[in-house]
Amino acid sequence: MESRTPVASVLEPWLRLENKVVMVTGASSGLGREFCLDLAKAGCRVIAAARRLDRLQSLCEEINNMIGSSSSSNEPGKDQAIAVAVELDVSASGSSIEACVQKAWDAFGRIDALINNAGIRGLAATEVTEADRGERCVSGRGTAQRASGGRVHTSLDLLEKEWNDTIGTNLTGTWLVSKYVCMRMCDTKQGGSIVNISSLAGLERPLPPGTLAYACSKVAINTLTKVMALELGAYNIRVNAISPGIFKSEITEGLFQKNWLKKIEQKTIPLRTFGTSDPALTSLIRYLIHNSSDHVTGNIFIVDAGNTLPGVPIFSSL
Repeated sequence: MESRTPVASVLEPWLRLENKVVMVTGASSGLGREFCLDLAKAGCRVIAAARRLDRLQSLCEEINNMIGSSSSSNEPGKDQAIAVAVELDVSASGSSIEACVQKAWDAFGRIDALINNAGIRGLAATEVTEADRGERCVSGRGTAQRASGGRVHTSLDLLEKEWNDTIGTNLTGTWLVSKYVCMRMCDTKQGGSIVNISSLAGLERPLPPGTLAYACSKVAINTLTKVMALELGAYNIRVNAISPGIFKSEITEGLFQKNWLKKIEQKTIPLRTFGTSDPALTSLIRYLIHNSSDHVTGNIFIVDAGNTLPGVPIFSSL
């Protein structure tokens, strides 16, 4: 997302975020990767965190080549990268996550904003063992729906491992990363902004069948957002969440090629388009990082082109 006119920099000051240090989890692909690229263009120093270190290093190299390096204020004359990669598994133990957060903090000496983007929708087919398949066969319910980003099942087919992995990654991981980043923000008395990437599945509007663990994790993320906003406001730390609609990404690329989805987009979406994550999400993230949102906390921002508004005609109009 680039500045459209000279006036935009005055009316929308969050288009530029010079020298803000932002940590993005789940940064190796999809929305997380997009967020890193956009924030770097806005002037941020980016800490890209995820499990796939090779992808992170490729992303950081792309950013550093695109933006260039700048002189470190701590060591005059020494170049400092705009983006650095930190290997982080949000499903790991608390001590492992804290060590990764410390490494991220040390990269630039602070973190001004955290984008909690890491998450899973369910287990990939390759993660389901023969024993798991046998468990379903014994129960007589061996079929599963497949959704973008993972396997999803009804509440009777859902495996305990799938439940634990989904809740552990989406909820516990988000809490632990936030906890250790915010502890350091409090210790340095610098304040900051936390942005949790939630989901439409966490709202009361749609109740998607077959996504029990995922939906529960996102409902909990919304509650976590509000409670942490209440508790951390005294430390000048703002906590907000974004519930994105459907955007074209690495995961949903195949979905966007379906004719039925195009019909839904053209006939039932109030804005007649799902939009694109840039600028629909990137502009909001920039705003929530910028000081213009100093009095904005505890909110769940829905970015779905009106898709989940009550009263929107669904299949009867197709």
